[in-house]
Amino acid sequence: MLINYILIILSSFFAGIIFVLLLRKLSARYNVLIYQRVPLIGGIAMGLSFIFACLAALLFYGNFPQEAKGILIASFIMLVFGVIDDWKELSILAKFLAQIIATSLLILFGVKTQIVYIGNPANIIITFIWVLGISNAFNHLDVIDGLAAGCAIIVSLAFFSIAILNNDLKVAIVSLALAVAAFSFFIYNFPPARIYMGNSGSHFLGFTLAAIALIISYAPLERKTALLSPLLILGFPIFDTAFLIMVRLIKKSLPFKKSNDHLALKFLALGYSKKKALLIMLGLCLFFSLSGILLSQASNLLGVIIIIFAGFVSLALTKKMIKVVV
Repeated sequence: MLINYILIILSSFFAGIIFVLLLRKLSARYNVLIYQRVPLIGGIAMGLSFIFACLAALLFYGNFPQEAKGILIASFIMLVFGVIDDWKELSILAKFLAQIIATSLLILFGVKTQIVYIGNPANIIITFIWVLGISNAFNHLDVIDGLAAGCAIIVSLAFFSIAILNNDLKVAIVSLALAVAAFSFFIYNFPPARIYMGNSGSHFLGFTLAAIALIISYAPLERKTALLSPLLILGFPIFDTAFLIMVRLIKKSLPFKKSNDHLALKFLALGYSKKKALLIMLGLCLFFSLSGILLSQASNLLGVIIIIFAGFVSLALTKKMIKVVV
């Protein structure tokens, strides 16, 4: 089994490096997908390397579950819309329409919440809210070099860990392939960035992670707190978006209107360098993800304690950072 994971790591990593180098050369030659002299090709490279590694695993194992196929197809559609957005910026309505189309494909392949007692229509509605919310949360994270990709690596490895604990091969493959694809980009995006992921990359990462979260079995019904594990594993991008929206509403500004109220920019305003601000925020992401992994294995009592502690950390961080003026 170990050799299989090593092959996935190698195929995703080297495919990512090759795609980065090739696309960066093409971007410079034809002067396309460039922002402030930096190529916007990271999202394409990550998406293609992720799909390549998953297809290689499909050929190796000879079969791939329907849900995993749905994630590959829908994430590719999301990637294509993202590239169009990077090339010629789409309206907010057009972006949401693209996300709705991709999420609908996921649902057609059976990728959706499976909350008992609420019925299929309610599960479909929750799935749309979840996928669109996480997709846009990662887009909000992409404000300083390395942050969105670094968080994607941490969250993907958290899902991979749960998959290993559950002996769930399909989740292990897609999670590991995504983590390594993001890492192959992170090498070039660590401050100072030599390439950017663009909207194609941030939306692709958020969308794919949201989808992976939906196909994991976290715990039996008797351990109800463990069912909240994905909320904690993805707790940092969720917190970051909630913080941003709250600050904008306090300022009586529209939640979707661009501003400098991002948590990352507030760390920079405190005098931290880009690298130090990045490491602090990745540390926070790691805290939430490790809490989510622990929650998936904990009893209900311990689970409540974990959730309360994560809530206190969130409140303390909000209290400190909301006062910072950018």
